[in-house]
Amino acid sequence: MKKNKKTFLVIGSNSFSGSAFIYHLLKRKYNVIGVSRSKELLPIFLRYKNLKNEQRLFKFFQIDLNKNCKKLINLIKKYKPSYIINLAAQSMVAESWDHPEHWYQTNVFAQIQLCEEINKLNFIKKYVHVTTPEVYGSSKNKIKENFNFNPSTPYAVSRACCDLHLRNMWKLYNFPVVFTRAANVYGPCQQLYRIIPRALLYARKNKQLMLHGGGKSIRSFIHIDDVAEATISIALEAKIGKTYHISTNNFISIKELTKKISFLTNKNFSDFVNVASERSGKDHAYLLDSSSLRKELNWRDKVSLDFGLKQTLEWVDSNLSKLSKSNQFYVHKK
Repeated sequence: MKKNKKTFLVIGSNSFSGSAFIYHLLKRKYNVIGVSRSKELLPIFLRYKNLKNEQRLFKFFQIDLNKNCKKLINLIKKYKPSYIINLAAQSMVAESWDHPEHWYQTNVFAQIQLCEEINKLNFIKKYVHVTTPEVYGSSKNKIKENFNFNPSTPYAVSRACCDLHLRNMWKLYNFPVVFTRAANVYGPCQQLYRIIPRALLYARKNKQLMLHGGGKSIRSFIHIDDVAEATISIALEAKIGKTYHISTNNFISIKELTKKISFLTNKNFSDFVNVASERSGKDHAYLLDSSSLRKELNWRDKVSLDFGLKQTLEWVDSNLSKLSKSNQFYVHKK
């Protein structure tokens, strides 16, 4: 790591978004510290591993926030990052009904314990709390950042609880938090239990894709490169206490998305999908309004869904053998 360079700490560095943020930060020649509870993933899931010349700017540490908050705080005190981007969370929605206490432990108790300790430090310029539009519940209209919370799953409740606590920390202590909520992020290197990489892999392997609820849910899919650039701009430029939605202005049903994928991979749609019952607590629509981010920080999404799907398919094709051997389903860790 280099002296006199901005230093970022990315908590949850093994996550899809976390590893992409590291890639973009290293491309900008910043110092980056990555922290995850698991060992570093295979390089096919960690895009920053392709940046050979920038590896000297990066350090990785395996720390479980649930088990060793003190170790993480000591790491922060040692390296004194100016910016913290926290993506650590139990993030699956339907599965949160199985062990809700695990979601509350990670997403509420561990997060608040960490932030209470960070609040004692005087060198943190910005704490970017990466949260979720799930806190709003389903809505037929576009959702602005001041929309009331209406969480409908243990996952969403846990995130809303932490968000509210951090908002009050900002009001009471001037805690340097900013909030980001992105909708359905995708792109190369994403874990295979997510809809787009799984669908592309299944198409290449001639496997049928389960289409829950007939794919009626409405979503806005945004490329990870657009999210990463937005998040870095928010860390560097946003005023503390602000919330920003990171989303495109284009919305699509899951059914139409899978039709795009079947067309892209030369599959017959009716043969490619198998309609299944809807998952518990799944919200029908998230229509995020990202106008604040566009107006205040001059951000624009640049990657179209069609281009992003082609790019992700190229990643699948280039790594088909390794991906076929990788776990294609979510494995819960306490």
